[in-house]
Amino acid sequence: MSKGKTNKNVSMKKLQQRLTEELVRTTHFNKFEVESLISLFKQQQIKNKLDRIKFRDVLHNQFDMTDDLIMDRVFKAFDKDNDSYVNLEEWVRGLSIFLRGTLEEHVKFCFEVYDFNGDGYISRDEMFGLLKKAVVKQSIDEDPDEGIKDLVELALKKLDLDGDHRVSFDDFQEAIKQETLLLQGFGQCLPDDRQKRAFEETYLSIACLK
Repeated sequence: MSKGKTNKNVSMKKLQQRLTEELVRTTHFNKFEVESLISLFKQQQIKNKLDRIKFRDVLHNQFDMTDDLIMDRVFKAFDKDNDSYVNLEEWVRGLSIFLRGTLEEHVKFCFEVYDFNGDGYISRDEMFGLLKKAVVKQSIDEDPDEGIKDLVELALKKLDLDGDHRVSFDDFQEAIKQETLLLQGFGQCLPDDRQKRAFEETYLSIACLK
């Protein structure tokens, strides 16, 4: 191995060590868990990044997610630099919120998922689009749109606290404080306890080393 290549490898190891230390300080994971997530990322990534398809595979295979729209929005919530990839840091930070986030972090995450155009509001159209997938799967009616419109009106009554016919982040946050069951009312974008436990037992426990 050439001296230049050796120096590059040493430099990369130092960078990863610094990143690991930073992630331990600023996420809900300890050092072992961060290193485990880095190892899992390396198994999935191509050129140090996860593309949309690979990321969706993780959501589907590890967390039983099937809604294409929600999976795309979760991808966007992880992809903080908007480069259409999830890098290593985004992966660990995103999973910190996804798996172990506080209620405040979960409120911000879910709102970002539901706010398609990033304008700071969940509009009637966005609610309709989110609810339509769930209703169409369960409905036997030829035209379930009227039922979906009724659900949108019910959602607005619960969430639109300032009466402007759309849901701001402040509306959403305050409504969730009053009734936490509303958090994922427009579609499941966070894993349930069983899914979190299965993932952590597989990838983040000491037992996974055996």
